Amino acid sequence: MEDVNDLLEMGKMSMDESMEHLKRELAKIRAGKASPNMLSGIMVDYYGTPTLLNQVANISTPDGKTIAIQPWEKKMLASIEQAIFAANLGLTPMNDGEFVRINIPPLTEDRRKQLVKQSKAAGEDTKVSIRQIRQKLMDGIKKAVKDGYPEDAGKRKEDDVQKMVNGFGDQINKLVAAKEKDIMTI
Repeated sequence: MEDVNDLLEMGKMSMDESMEHLKRELAKIRAGKASPNMLSGIMVDYYGTPTLLNQVANISTPDGKTIAIQPWEKKMLASIEQAIFAANLGLTPMNDGEFVRINIPPLTEDRRKQLVKQSKAAGEDTKVSIRQIRQKLMDGIKKAVKDGYPEDAGKRKEDDVQKMVNGFGDQINKLVAAKEKDIMTI
């Protein structure tokens, strides 16, 4: 009994992690406004060690169209520029000797549609991840039933898993729809 409940709890935690990952991925997708989150996850070569950009520099948005990156060491300016180019975000960094500045260009209609597709793809990836977790949970419940767990209780647990998956699916749809609305708003 406890094994099945522990299994469900671990599954829920895994699904929560998938949702957090989706939220981080959607935050990286720009909607025409400058945001430090657009640069999250970028790794910079810091004396031979890959290090997160926000750990070697201060990232700020002086206005809605500009991101300013001020490294704590001036030697890092070139590494930061290279890392931004390598991340392939469609952004062009400009180094003025003190800061790396990134001007966020206004989004074209085609680019907006492309970003919406990217958002939907991230949502689908998360749904696939959650379905894989569901499959592991269902297999675990079936194994528990074979090992003596009551069959009717197993069916109820399977129903609980499906309800949990449906709830996460609804959350994913809402997040992606909100991001799509944000992207398409001019």
